Amino acid sequence: MKIYTSQREIEADIKDGVLAIEGDVAFECSFAIEASIVVRGNITAFDIDALDITALDINAFDIDVLDITANNLNVRNIDALDIIVRNIDARDISYNAFCDVYGSIKCESIEARRSSHSKPVCLDGKLTITTKASTKEMTVAEVSKELGYDVKIIE
Repeated sequence: MKIYTSQREIEADIKDGVLAIEGDVAFECSFAIEASIVVRGNITAFDIDALDITALDINAFDIDVLDITANNLNVRNIDALDIIVRNIDARDISYNAFCDVYGSIKCESIEARRSSHSKPVCLDGKLTITTKASTKEMTVAEVSKELGYDVKIIE
């Protein structure tokens, strides 16, 4: 597995506008490059800002890219022009014109940024929109009680 820990390491491997990687890769740093990423393996990353990404599987927190082509995409937020993937599992999806998958899309929100766009297409699966988890503020005593502990707060 190739592991990148800095933007400088990533830029050193870019040849003719392409970061080509044989096998799996992990990006242990956030990065923004004006290059395409082609991986013959899996990608694990936090933040990716690139022109194009092609990989087998992508696991990331945030992706900001023009085009994504992958078998499986598991990310928190996607911001892309075009997405072509087998399956997408994400929190929020924002796309420009097309969001087409062979399998299924599971997310909390999906929206097109253009008025002229294609609705998301799932050829062999379905689009599932989950509700956003709500948060509730609780005191230490309330949390303790909910967990079944008998706690006395001494001030």
